[in-house]
Amino acid sequence: MTHGLSGFSSRSIHAGYEPDSLYGPINTPIYASTTFAQDGLNELRGGFEYTRCGNPTIAALEKTVASLEGAEYGRAFSSGMAATDVILRILLRPGDHLILGHDAYGGTWRLIDEAFGAWGIDYTVVDTTDVAAVEAALRENTKLIWLETPTNPALSVTDIAAIAAIKGEAALVVDNTFASPYLQQPLALGADHVLHSATKYLGGHSDVVGGLVVTNSAEFDEKLLWFQGGVGPIPSPFDAYLTARGIKTLAVRMERHCDNAEAVAAHLDGSDQVATVLYPGLESHPGHEVAKRQMKRFGGMISVRFHSEEAARVFCLNTRLICLAESLGGVESLVEHPATMTHQSATGSQLEVPRDLVRISIGIEDVEDLIADIDVALEAVAAATAAAEVNA
Repeated sequence: MTHGLSGFSSRSIHAGYEPDSLYGPINTPIYASTTFAQDGLNELRGGFEYTRCGNPTIAALEKTVASLEGAEYGRAFSSGMAATDVILRILLRPGDHLILGHDAYGGTWRLIDEAFGAWGIDYTVVDTTDVAAVEAALRENTKLIWLETPTNPALSVTDIAAIAAIKGEAALVVDNTFASPYLQQPLALGADHVLHSATKYLGGHSDVVGGLVVTNSAEFDEKLLWFQGGVGPIPSPFDAYLTARGIKTLAVRMERHCDNAEAVAAHLDGSDQVATVLYPGLESHPGHEVAKRQMKRFGGMISVRFHSEEAARVFCLNTRLICLAESLGGVESLVEHPATMTHQSATGSQLEVPRDLVRISIGIEDVEDLIADIDVALEAVAAATAAAEVNA
């Protein structure tokens, strides 16, 4: 149900579902059924036959996210990495070449390097914030440019429209997980297809794993649909329900994430214990102006580089409210050390993460409590640094 609604929050609540005429439930029911009764031979009710090939709860989620991204089509998957794998399988064949950002998510790089590399697919790692470098890396057999913006975990910002202008025949895929459709809509900037790890901001409550792909290409959507039914990397109806439930509050959550992150980034930027704060909302960030153009606000993710790896470790181990855990985008704040956690697989590669870097997913708690917790950890860093200097 959209009824011409233009507002983001209205669409996040209403798009994709209209209460049925039988009982009128306000929320999309969880259709926990593997199969659906048919009225005759191949006479389907509502187009549903078997949940691997389509389910009303999953379909409602797909329509909602497509609406929020300004897309014609949306398809849901069991995880962000499942969605990534399907996109790569659709777009690439042995002998093809793709361009990948130099600070892309380690899981994406590992899949490309280990699985697709074994199938004869080549890739070039490029700083995608340098449009000229991306253009120089294009080859006749380049079929795909894979962007994250902002990136995970370095928070680099790439000009999507500028890359779209020079991509030639290559498909441009944007992983929009860190921004969410509330802050950034890559299709409107020239991207061909957009990916989300729905586990993060879309679900928003750290209780569901999922992935979404949106596109305006009917041909690409048909291939996504084939992989859903032919391979089966789909979410369960309950997981689709949880994701859709989370999306209803996406706008209000993202505003609070951004409010808190801006305050925390400014606070960290004033600490002597911190070498660099990586946050697009800071005017000192190299991508600040690009982020201002293509994002509504600057997001809820902050990365911090300390003066040493030991300082980064001490910080991670001395927060209390902010939990040491992988993942991001939930209502609770999380901290992690990417070099030994989410991006450990990239150690020794072109995508290796600095070991003095800490990633913080800023939640929607009271910002005063977050800053107080961070100050305790910074005090622990200062004490450890002073002790190390004495013992040196």
